[in-house]
Amino acid sequence: MIQTDILIIGAGPTGLFTVFEAGLLQLKCHLIDALPQPGGQCAEIYPKKPIYDIPAYPEILAGDLVDRLMEQIRPFNPGFTLGERAETLEKQEDGQFVVTTNRGTRHKAPVVVIAGGLGSFEPRKPQIDNLADFEDRGVSYMVRDPEVFRDKKVVIAGGGDSALDWSIFLADVAAEVSLVHRRNEFRGALDSVEKASALAAAGKIRLYTEAQVTRLYGDAHLEAVVVSYNDQERGESYVEADHFIPLFGLSPKLGPIGDWGLEIERNAIKVNNAYDYQTNIPGVYAIGDVNTYPGKLKLILSGFHEAAVMCQSAYQVVNPGKRYVMKYTTVGGVTGFDGSKKEAKKEVIQAIA
Repeated sequence: MIQTDILIIGAGPTGLFTVFEAGLLQLKCHLIDALPQPGGQCAEIYPKKPIYDIPAYPEILAGDLVDRLMEQIRPFNPGFTLGERAETLEKQEDGQFVVTTNRGTRHKAPVVVIAGGLGSFEPRKPQIDNLADFEDRGVSYMVRDPEVFRDKKVVIAGGGDSALDWSIFLADVAAEVSLVHRRNEFRGALDSVEKASALAAAGKIRLYTEAQVTRLYGDAHLEAVVVSYNDQERGESYVEADHFIPLFGLSPKLGPIGDWGLEIERNAIKVNNAYDYQTNIPGVYAIGDVNTYPGKLKLILSGFHEAAVMCQSAYQVVNPGKRYVMKYTTVGGVTGFDGSKKEAKKEVIQAIA
Protein backbone atom coordinates (compact mmCIF):
# COMPACT_ATOMS: atom_id res chain seq x y z
CA MET A 1 0.00 0.00 0.00
CA ILE A 2 1.25 3.49 -0.91
CA GLN A 3 1.27 5.87 2.10
CA THR A 4 1.45 9.64 1.71
CA ASP A 5 0.36 12.87 3.41
CA ILE A 6 -1.83 14.15 0.58
CA LEU A 7 -3.30 11.92 -2.10
CA ILE A 8 -4.14 13.94 -5.22
CA ILE A 9 -6.58 12.53 -7.76
CA GLY A 10 -5.77 14.20 -11.05
CA ALA A 11 -2.31 15.17 -12.36
CA GLY A 12 -3.34 18.18 -14.41
CA PRO A 13 -1.93 21.68 -13.78
CA THR A 14 -3.94 22.18 -10.57
CA GLY A 15 -2.91 18.80 -9.18
CA LEU A 16 0.73 19.41 -10.05
CA PHE A 17 0.79 22.86 -8.46
CA THR A 18 -0.72 21.35 -5.32
CA VAL A 19 2.51 19.33 -4.94
CA PHE A 20 4.50 22.57 -4.85
CA GLU A 21 2.24 24.27 -2.30
CA ALA A 22 2.20 21.14 -0.14
CA GLY A 23 5.96 20.81 -0.47
CA LEU A 24 6.46 24.27 0.99
CA LEU A 25 4.69 22.89 4.07
CA GLN A 26 6.89 19.77 3.99
CA LEU A 27 3.88 17.60 3.11
CA LYS A 28 4.46 14.59 0.83
CA CYS A 29 2.15 14.06 -2.16
CA HIS A 30 1.18 11.17 -4.42
CA LEU A 31 -0.92 11.61 -7.57
CA ILE A 32 -3.31 9.26 -9.37
CA ASP A 33 -4.34 9.87 -12.97
CA ALA A 34 -6.07 7.72 -15.57
CA LEU A 35 -3.87 9.20 -18.29
CA PRO A 36 -0.45 7.64 -18.96
CA GLN A 37 1.49 10.86 -18.28
CA PRO A 38 1.14 13.93 -16.03
CA GLY A 39 -0.45 17.09 -17.37
CA GLY A 40 -4.13 16.22 -17.76
CA GLN A 41 -5.89 17.73 -20.76
CA CYS A 42 -2.99 20.12 -21.33
CA ALA A 43 -0.71 17.18 -22.13
CA GLU A 44 -3.21 14.74 -23.67
CA ILE A 45 -5.59 16.91 -25.70
CA TYR A 46 -3.97 20.24 -26.57
CA PRO A 47 -0.24 20.34 -25.70
CA LYS A 48 0.39 22.81 -28.54
CA LYS A 49 -2.47 25.14 -27.65
CA PRO A 50 -1.36 28.58 -26.46
CA ILE A 51 -2.60 29.74 -23.04
CA TYR A 52 -2.77 33.49 -22.38
CA ASP A 53 -3.87 33.90 -18.75
CA ILE A 54 -0.95 32.43 -16.78
CA PRO A 55 0.75 35.19 -14.74
CA ALA A 56 4.18 36.25 -16.08
CA TYR A 57 3.58 34.38 -19.36
CA PRO A 58 1.96 36.55 -22.06
CA GLU A 59 1.65 33.27 -23.97
CA ILE A 60 2.68 29.70 -23.13
CA LEU A 61 1.88 26.42 -24.84
CA ALA A 62 -0.14 24.03 -22.67
CA GLY A 63 2.55 21.34 -22.93
CA ASP A 64 5.26 23.82 -21.93
CA LEU A 65 3.20 24.84 -18.89
CA VAL A 66 3.14 21.20 -17.79
CA ASP A 67 6.92 20.98 -18.27
CA ARG A 68 7.44 24.07 -16.10
CA LEU A 69 5.18 22.69 -13.37
CA MET A 70 7.03 19.36 -13.39
CA GLU A 71 10.31 21.24 -13.05
CA GLN A 72 8.89 23.29 -10.19
CA ILE A 73 7.80 20.25 -8.16
CA ARG A 74 10.89 18.11 -8.79
CA PRO A 75 12.52 19.00 -5.42
CA PHE A 76 9.50 17.55 -3.62
CA ASN A 77 9.75 14.15 -5.33
CA PRO A 78 6.04 13.32 -5.67
CA GLY A 79 4.88 9.79 -6.39
CA PHE A 80 2.69 8.93 -9.39
CA THR A 81 0.20 6.17 -10.16
CA LEU A 82 -0.49 6.75 -13.86
CA GLY A 83 -2.75 4.93 -16.29
CA GLU A 84 -5.08 3.96 -13.43
CA ARG A 85 -8.45 5.39 -12.42
CA ALA A 86 -9.40 6.04 -8.79
CA GLU A 87 -12.37 3.74 -8.12
CA THR A 88 -13.23 3.58 -4.41
CA LEU A 89 -12.80 5.72 -1.31
CA GLU A 90 -12.93 4.11 2.14
CA LYS A 91 -12.64 5.83 5.53
CA GLN A 92 -10.50 3.84 7.97
CA GLU A 93 -10.84 3.53 11.75
CA ASP A 94 -7.73 5.67 12.21
CA GLY A 95 -9.40 8.50 10.29
CA GLN A 96 -7.32 8.08 7.15
CA PHE A 97 -8.63 7.22 3.69
CA VAL A 98 -7.82 4.34 1.37
CA VAL A 99 -8.31 4.94 -2.34
CA THR A 100 -8.16 1.91 -4.64
CA THR A 101 -7.72 2.13 -8.40
CA ASN A 102 -9.30 0.05 -11.16
CA ARG A 103 -6.10 -2.05 -11.16
CA GLY A 104 -6.23 -2.69 -7.44
CA THR A 105 -3.46 -0.31 -6.38
CA ARG A 106 -4.20 0.91 -2.85
CA HIS A 107 -3.22 4.32 -1.49
CA LYS A 108 -3.58 5.61 2.08
CA ALA A 109 -3.56 9.22 3.26
CA PRO A 110 -5.18 11.48 5.87
CA VAL A 111 -6.06 13.97 3.12
CA VAL A 112 -7.57 13.29 -0.31
CA VAL A 113 -7.66 16.07 -2.88
CA ILE A 114 -9.79 15.68 -6.00
CA ALA A 115 -8.20 17.78 -8.75
CA GLY A 116 -9.59 15.80 -11.65
CA GLY A 117 -10.51 18.72 -13.91
CA LEU A 118 -13.69 17.80 -15.73
CA GLY A 119 -13.41 14.17 -14.70
CA SER A 120 -13.70 11.68 -17.54
CA PHE A 121 -14.98 13.32 -20.70
CA GLU A 122 -15.84 12.92 -24.34
CA PRO A 123 -16.20 15.56 -27.05
CA ARG A 124 -19.63 16.92 -27.90
CA LYS A 125 -20.25 15.99 -31.52
CA PRO A 126 -22.44 17.85 -34.02
CA GLN A 127 -25.46 16.08 -35.50
CA ILE A 128 -24.08 15.27 -38.95
CA ASP A 129 -25.26 11.99 -40.51
CA ASN A 130 -21.92 10.80 -41.90
CA LEU A 131 -19.64 12.37 -39.28
CA ALA A 132 -18.40 9.01 -37.94
CA ASP A 133 -17.42 7.93 -41.47
CA PHE A 134 -14.70 10.59 -41.54
CA GLU A 135 -13.34 10.25 -38.02
CA ASP A 136 -9.55 9.82 -38.32
CA ARG A 137 -9.98 10.56 -42.03
CA GLY A 138 -10.14 14.32 -41.74
CA VAL A 139 -12.46 14.78 -38.76
CA SER A 140 -10.87 15.31 -35.35
CA TYR A 141 -12.21 16.71 -32.10
CA MET A 142 -8.99 18.17 -30.74
CA VAL A 143 -5.67 19.54 -31.93
CA ARG A 144 -2.71 17.58 -30.60
CA ASP A 145 -0.10 18.67 -33.16
CA PRO A 146 -0.74 21.81 -35.26
CA GLU A 147 1.83 20.65 -37.81
CA VAL A 148 -0.69 18.07 -39.02
CA PHE A 149 -2.58 21.01 -40.53
CA ARG A 150 0.43 22.67 -42.15
CA ASP A 151 -0.57 23.96 -45.63
CA LYS A 152 -3.97 22.25 -45.40
CA LYS A 153 -7.51 23.60 -45.72
CA VAL A 154 -9.11 23.53 -42.28
CA VAL A 155 -12.70 24.13 -41.23
CA ILE A 156 -13.33 24.77 -37.53
CA ALA A 157 -16.82 24.84 -36.01
CA GLY A 158 -17.67 26.45 -32.69
CA GLY A 159 -18.05 29.77 -30.96
CA GLY A 160 -16.04 29.43 -27.74
CA ASP A 161 -12.46 30.03 -26.74
CA SER A 162 -11.09 26.80 -28.23
CA ALA A 163 -12.59 27.47 -31.67
CA LEU A 164 -11.38 31.06 -31.67
CA ASP A 165 -7.90 30.31 -30.30
CA TRP A 166 -7.23 27.50 -32.76
CA SER A 167 -8.55 29.53 -35.68
CA ILE A 168 -6.15 32.33 -34.73
CA PHE A 169 -3.21 29.96 -34.20
CA LEU A 170 -3.76 27.93 -37.38
CA ALA A 171 -4.14 31.06 -39.50
CA ASP A 172 -0.33 31.09 -39.67
CA VAL A 173 -0.04 27.34 -40.20
CA ALA A 174 -2.79 26.16 -42.52
CA ALA A 175 -3.23 27.13 -46.14
CA GLU A 176 -6.80 28.18 -45.39
CA VAL A 177 -8.84 28.44 -42.19
CA SER A 178 -12.64 28.69 -42.10
CA LEU A 179 -14.52 29.31 -38.85
CA VAL A 180 -18.20 28.37 -38.74
CA HIS A 181 -20.50 29.49 -35.91
CA ARG A 182 -24.26 29.22 -35.61
CA ARG A 183 -24.57 32.74 -34.18
CA ASN A 184 -23.15 36.18 -34.92
CA GLU A 185 -21.88 36.60 -31.35
CA PHE A 186 -19.00 34.49 -30.03
CA ARG A 187 -18.75 33.19 -26.46
CA GLY A 188 -14.98 33.47 -26.21
CA ALA A 189 -12.78 36.13 -24.66
CA LEU A 190 -13.25 39.59 -26.18
CA ASP A 191 -9.56 39.80 -27.11
CA SER A 192 -9.83 36.54 -29.08
CA VAL A 193 -12.99 37.72 -30.83
CA GLU A 194 -11.24 40.92 -31.86
CA LYS A 195 -8.17 39.03 -33.13
CA ALA A 196 -10.32 36.64 -35.16
CA SER A 197 -12.31 39.54 -36.62
CA ALA A 198 -9.09 41.33 -37.59
CA LEU A 199 -7.74 38.19 -39.27
CA ALA A 200 -11.04 37.78 -41.11
CA ALA A 201 -10.85 41.39 -42.31
CA ALA A 202 -7.30 40.70 -43.52
CA GLY A 203 -8.46 37.60 -45.41
CA LYS A 204 -6.56 35.14 -43.21
CA ILE A 205 -9.71 33.55 -41.75
CA ARG A 206 -12.98 32.93 -43.58
CA LEU A 207 -15.88 33.56 -41.21
CA TYR A 208 -19.27 31.86 -41.63
CA THR A 209 -21.68 33.09 -38.97
CA GLU A 210 -25.32 32.17 -38.40
CA ALA A 211 -24.40 28.92 -40.13
CA GLN A 212 -23.61 25.26 -39.41
CA VAL A 213 -21.70 22.44 -41.10
CA THR A 214 -24.39 19.99 -42.19
CA ARG A 215 -22.72 17.53 -44.60
CA LEU A 216 -19.30 16.07 -45.32
CA TYR A 217 -17.94 14.86 -48.65
CA GLY A 218 -14.96 12.75 -49.66
CA ASP A 219 -13.80 9.24 -50.59
CA ALA A 220 -10.82 7.89 -48.66
CA HIS A 221 -10.40 11.25 -46.90
CA LEU A 222 -12.44 14.38 -46.27
CA GLU A 223 -12.57 16.67 -49.28
CA ALA A 224 -15.28 19.23 -48.53
CA VAL A 225 -18.01 20.31 -46.13
CA VAL A 226 -21.36 21.96 -46.72
CA VAL A 227 -22.12 25.06 -44.67
CA SER A 228 -25.86 25.73 -44.33
CA TYR A 229 -26.99 29.20 -43.31
CA ASN A 230 -29.79 29.80 -40.83
CA ASP A 231 -31.72 31.91 -43.33
CA GLN A 232 -32.96 30.42 -46.59
CA GLU A 233 -31.88 33.41 -48.67
CA ARG A 234 -28.18 32.59 -48.33
CA GLY A 235 -28.77 28.86 -48.71
CA GLU A 236 -25.58 26.77 -48.60
CA SER A 237 -21.86 27.05 -49.30
CA TYR A 238 -19.61 24.25 -50.52
CA VAL A 239 -16.24 24.62 -48.76
CA GLU A 240 -13.21 22.56 -49.72
CA ALA A 241 -11.59 21.06 -46.65
CA ASP A 242 -8.83 18.60 -45.75
CA HIS A 243 -9.77 18.74 -42.07
CA PHE A 244 -12.92 19.45 -40.09
CA ILE A 245 -12.52 20.22 -36.37
CA PRO A 246 -15.79 20.64 -34.45
CA LEU A 247 -14.97 22.26 -31.09
CA PHE A 248 -18.17 22.26 -29.05
CA GLY A 249 -16.58 21.46 -25.71
CA LEU A 250 -16.48 18.30 -23.66
CA SER A 251 -19.25 16.32 -22.02
CA PRO A 252 -17.89 15.81 -18.49
CA LYS A 253 -18.55 12.80 -16.30
CA LEU A 254 -17.34 12.37 -12.74
CA GLY A 255 -17.11 8.61 -13.14
CA PRO A 256 -16.63 6.50 -9.97
CA ILE A 257 -15.97 9.66 -7.91
CA GLY A 258 -19.66 10.44 -8.27
CA ASP A 259 -20.44 7.41 -6.07
CA TRP A 260 -18.27 8.47 -3.12
CA GLY A 261 -21.04 10.21 -1.21
CA LEU A 262 -19.94 13.69 -2.22
CA GLU A 263 -22.45 16.50 -2.64
CA ILE A 264 -22.82 16.98 -6.40
CA GLU A 265 -24.34 19.91 -8.26
CA ARG A 266 -24.51 19.96 -12.08
CA ASN A 267 -21.85 17.30 -12.40
CA ALA A 268 -19.42 19.19 -10.16
CA ILE A 269 -18.45 18.73 -6.50
CA LYS A 270 -19.75 21.32 -4.06
CA VAL A 271 -17.12 22.75 -1.72
CA ASN A 272 -16.82 25.27 1.07
CA ASN A 273 -15.11 28.17 -0.68
CA ALA A 274 -15.46 30.45 2.35
CA TYR A 275 -12.71 28.48 4.08
CA ASP A 276 -10.69 25.73 2.44
CA TYR A 277 -12.48 24.03 -0.53
CA GLN A 278 -13.37 21.03 1.60
CA THR A 279 -16.25 18.82 0.50
CA ASN A 280 -19.05 17.49 2.68
CA ILE A 281 -16.65 14.69 3.69
CA PRO A 282 -14.09 16.08 6.20
CA GLY A 283 -10.57 15.48 4.93
CA VAL A 284 -11.65 15.30 1.28
CA TYR A 285 -11.12 18.45 -0.79
CA ALA A 286 -11.95 19.35 -4.40
CA ILE A 287 -10.05 22.01 -6.36
CA GLY A 288 -9.90 23.14 -9.97
CA ASP A 289 -12.58 22.65 -12.61
CA VAL A 290 -14.09 19.66 -10.78
CA ASN A 291 -15.53 21.81 -7.99
CA THR A 292 -18.35 24.35 -7.80
CA TYR A 293 -19.30 27.22 -5.52
CA PRO A 294 -20.90 30.66 -5.91
CA GLY A 295 -18.78 32.78 -8.23
CA LYS A 296 -16.66 29.86 -9.47
CA LEU A 297 -14.39 30.61 -12.44
CA LYS A 298 -13.11 27.60 -14.38
CA LEU A 299 -9.59 28.90 -14.93
CA ILE A 300 -6.21 27.28 -14.32
CA LEU A 301 -5.39 30.40 -12.33
CA SER A 302 -8.36 29.74 -10.02
CA GLY A 303 -7.20 26.16 -9.48
CA PHE A 304 -3.75 27.41 -8.44
CA HIS A 305 -5.31 29.72 -5.85
CA GLU A 306 -7.55 26.97 -4.51
CA ALA A 307 -4.57 24.64 -4.19
CA ALA A 308 -2.66 27.17 -2.07
CA VAL A 309 -5.59 27.76 0.29
CA MET A 310 -6.43 24.06 0.53
CA CYS A 311 -2.89 23.08 1.52
CA GLN A 312 -2.99 25.38 4.55
CA SER A 313 -6.06 23.49 5.78
CA ALA A 314 -4.56 20.10 4.89
CA TYR A 315 -1.53 20.90 7.03
CA GLN A 316 -3.76 21.03 10.11
CA VAL A 317 -5.34 17.68 9.19
CA VAL A 318 -1.94 16.01 8.78
CA ASN A 319 -0.45 17.78 11.81
CA PRO A 320 -3.33 18.31 14.27
CA GLY A 321 -2.58 20.94 16.88
CA LYS A 322 0.73 21.92 15.32
CA ARG A 323 1.08 25.62 14.55
CA TYR A 324 2.46 26.66 11.18
CA VAL A 325 3.77 30.15 10.48
CA MET A 326 3.63 30.91 6.77
CA LYS A 327 6.87 32.25 5.29
CA TYR A 328 7.04 33.90 1.89
CA THR A 329 9.25 32.03 -0.57
CA THR A 330 10.98 35.37 -1.33
CA VAL A 331 12.23 35.30 2.29
CA GLY A 332 12.53 31.61 3.16
CA GLY A 333 13.43 30.13 -0.19
CA VAL A 334 12.30 26.63 -1.22
CA THR A 335 13.60 23.51 0.51
CA GLY A 336 13.09 20.18 -1.24
CA PHE A 337 12.74 16.78 0.40
CA ASP A 338 16.14 15.86 -1.03
CA GLY A 339 17.79 18.55 1.10
CA SER A 340 18.26 20.92 -1.83
CA LYS A 341 17.43 24.54 -1.13
CA LYS A 342 16.78 27.48 -3.41
CA GLU A 343 17.82 30.53 -1.41
CA ALA A 344 15.81 33.73 -1.59
CA LYS A 345 17.47 36.45 -3.61
CA LYS A 346 19.09 39.06 -1.38
CA GLU A 347 17.97 41.92 -3.54
CA VAL A 348 14.36 40.78 -3.21
CA ILE A 349 14.63 40.62 0.59
CA GLN A 350 16.21 44.06 0.68
CA ALA A 351 13.45 45.45 -1.52
CA ILE A 352 10.82 44.05 0.87
CA ALA A 353 12.70 45.36 3.89
